[in-house]
Amino acid sequence: MKLRFSEHGDGFELHFGAHLLLRHTRDCPAVVIARGAPSITMYRGNFQIDDQPGDHLAPAEWRVEGADMLLIHAGEPAVRLRCGTGRLRVDALLAGYDRITTRFHAEAGEAVWGGGEQMSYLMLAGRRFPIWTSEPGVGRDKTTELTRIMDAEGMAGGDYWTSNYPQPTFLTSRWLAVHLDNFGYCVLDFTDEQAHRVESWGSEAHFELFTADGPAALVAALSTRFGRQPPLPDWAIRGAILGLKSGASSFDRMERFIDAGAVITALWCEDWAGVRETSFGRRLFWDWTAGVRSEQRYPDLRARIGALAERGIRFLAYANPYLAVDGTLYEQAKAEGHFCMRQNGEEVYLVDFGEFDCAILDFTRAETRDWFAEHILGREMLDIGIAGWMADFGEYLPTDVRLADGSDPMEAHNRWPLLWAAVNAQAVASRDKTGEALFFMRAGFSGVQAHCPLLWAGDQSVDFTRHDGIGTVITGALSAGLVGNAYSHSDCGGYTSLHGNVRSTELMQRWCELGAFAPVMRSHEGNRPDDNLQFDSTPELLACFARWSRVHAHLAPYVRHLCDEAEKHGLPAQRPLFLHYPDDPALFTVQDQFLYGADLLVAPVVEKGVEERRAILPGEGPWRHCWTGEDFAPGIHRISAPIGMPPVFYRPGSTFAPLFGRLTEVLGQ
Repeated sequence: MKLRFSEHGDGFELHFGAHLLLRHTRDCPAVVIARGAPSITMYRGNFQIDDQPGDHLAPAEWRVEGADMLLIHAGEPAVRLRCGTGRLRVDALLAGYDRITTRFHAEAGEAVWGGGEQMSYLMLAGRRFPIWTSEPGVGRDKTTELTRIMDAEGMAGGDYWTSNYPQPTFLTSRWLAVHLDNFGYCVLDFTDEQAHRVESWGSEAHFELFTADGPAALVAALSTRFGRQPPLPDWAIRGAILGLKSGASSFDRMERFIDAGAVITALWCEDWAGVRETSFGRRLFWDWTAGVRSEQRYPDLRARIGALAERGIRFLAYANPYLAVDGTLYEQAKAEGHFCMRQNGEEVYLVDFGEFDCAILDFTRAETRDWFAEHILGREMLDIGIAGWMADFGEYLPTDVRLADGSDPMEAHNRWPLLWAAVNAQAVASRDKTGEALFFMRAGFSGVQAHCPLLWAGDQSVDFTRHDGIGTVITGALSAGLVGNAYSHSDCGGYTSLHGNVRSTELMQRWCELGAFAPVMRSHEGNRPDDNLQFDSTPELLACFARWSRVHAHLAPYVRHLCDEAEKHGLPAQRPLFLHYPDDPALFTVQDQFLYGADLLVAPVVEKGVEERRAILPGEGPWRHCWTGEDFAPGIHRISAPIGMPPVFYRPGSTFAPLFGRLTEVLGQ
């Protein structure tokens, strides 16, 4: 669909189909340009980005030049708007101008979603969202003591907008989507009710436009644009992935889970390559090889992996795109030119990751991508039987490195997760295991969807806090799903335990209830496993994990159906309520419950000490309570929600109703 200009009053309008896209008048120009004056600081993946742009110009005059629109300042063209089929390009034409703010038309009360994986807010209206992949921070709430402590210790507190996976894409309740097809730093600003502002760094901004007759079709269009994931392998959805990292004893511990009745489909040992102790907690040794440290921690690993495989249990591991300077792979990689370098001289650029230094693999080099995919992910992992891994990090690329392809690191920074995902996908494809081996990532940006088969929600705090606790898992999955990511999951039990913040039995139980209704259910021992409860710490928690792993396994036929929908139609497994009920604006802000496909509705308990919660049941037909069999009319209800009975409902008319009807039996086994 081609964009078209038309005169309007003392200015012009730009339309995309039936949608008014932007309006320019002399009093309110559509584009403002400026000269940037940035200041950027990074510390352990946390960024402080300040800009003091000057020489702002808001060109008011305009004239048509062929198919383009020129905005004029002091008689000279200052901005060019160039339209194509579903595309708008905005160029700053004056020398030195490298900041562009484009004002897209907004209607009163218009809802806005997107921004990639946003952990705090599903609805973006009324807030600004800088788009820059980074550590999300600990606490992510400037009013809390934990966030203040983490900020003081190293800019590590975060804020509501910090995200491992931001994306400059937004959708509105006019069923219009706008995507900025740039990798540089930008801000999505929805604080003005009359305009959706996109502030982009650079002298040009490329926008792609999408429209549909409803949200499901709009999400499908975005999924087509960014690429659809391969379906999840059967083994990943038919039970729980058990995360343990106690060396060889992990195998014995796994047997206790199985004896307790847990359905275990894979054992995930992120410490497979060795560990080191730091003040943050137990960290992994970043040297991705089944070498001496691996052998010390997991003797005869290849044989143990083979024995598990004979029982239908996979073994999963861990990797990231950095190598420790004290590891065995560092010197080889350095000699072969695989690392990012200092801008001046031939010194390898080292990053402090928290009491140990690492070099960054330069994935702008094809030779480096091939080396990592083949030598590490291929030979060291896939070839010894490892069936998947956490592909961690990807957010840390400093802005002052020298890259082999000569690209600007300010532009390459947001592109790094995409390159990292492609390396992992390349390794899997090289062994013909796409759709069978499974890696999962937290970092992302536009285009990662085409390579990464599964997201995980990152490093939540081990608590119920509003901006960094269990509830952010839901918001993250829903927002990421709207921009084309079909599958997401989280660390059951949470991850980050600092300054006395430790897991409670209640949190562990509630996280199991939530994890069972994600396409993949996986536990994690956290950054300080010795200080925190684990699922095998008590008989009560062991039984809890076993029960909900059985629920997850029981739902495998339905999850396979959701995989089919994702592959054919681009719909995510976990969906905001408005995706299927777009005519009810009251659903636009709901982020604490979700549709699991079209036929299940999950309203998890994500608040401490709560045994009853408000649940919204949309549509016109009844919803049946999974655990009691009681039918509820559409509307708002107060639902009893003791531990072990989270509010979950299904549509009685669903073809999967017999499967859902047996959930209470499965839970009670």
